[in-house]
Formats: sequence, structure tokens, C-alpha cells
Amino acid sequence: MLPLAIVTALAMLVGWFPLTSLWSQQSQINATKAQIAAIKQEQKSLTLQSDSSSTQTELMIQAREQYQLVLPGQSLIQVLPGLASGAVAEHAGDPGFSPVVSPSSVSTLTSVTSPSTGTTHASSNNFFTRFLHTLEFWR
Repeated sequence: MLPLAIVTALAMLVGWFPLTSLWSQQSQINATKAQIAAIKQEQKSLTLQSDSSSTQTELMIQAREQYQLVLPGQSLIQVLPGLASGAVAEHAGDPGFSPVVSPSSVSTLTSVTSPSTGTTHASSNNFFTRFLHTLEFWR
């Protein structure tokens, strides 16, 4: 019985421990092979792309379209698409889409939209009075 237990223990030591390490190493090798195959496929597609865009004009077109690059002395101007009539309703809360206010109507807008302070004095036009009024939070 003792020799059978020793043989079994030896078989487990020899067979079990190296097999698990070999199994994990083989899975790492397979993952690395898959990465190498993907990189080689990408290299082939990039080689084909570089061969197709070998002329200077094609390279300039690609640089402008994909990377917004221009030659020295040139400037890049991007024209954004306009808003459709339905798109104005989507941006109703955005002040950037509201029409421009004329400078002559600014004084009427500020007097209408400004909150009233309750009591107004004749001396409220004085600079120092207005300045002290803005510092009320110190009281």
C-alpha cells in the first residue's frame, strides 16, 4: 500500500504541476499569436493604403480631410451646416440661437428685465451710493 501511495504522489507531482504551467503558457502563446496575426493584417491594409495614396495631391487631400492640415500661408475655414426650421425649436433655450438685439433697444431691455429694489432715491445715481449698495453683503 505504501509503494502505491508513493507512486501516486510522484505521478501527481510530475504530471500535475508542469501541466498547469504548460497549459497557462500555451494559452498565453495563443493570445500572442492572435495579436501578431491582427497586427500583420493591419500592416497589410496600411501598406495597401500607403501604396494607393502615393501621389502628392492625394496625400494633401487626405491631410486636409482627416487632419485639417493646410500648407503654409493658407488658412482653414470650416463652414458649418445651417439650421433647418425644425432645428430652431430644439435650441429654443439656447441664447446663441436668439436673434441679435439692436444697440438702441438695450436700454429698454435692461430697465424692463432688471428687478426693482423697492425704494429709489434721487441720490441713487451717485457713484458712491451705487458702490455702497453693491457692498450690502458686508452688513
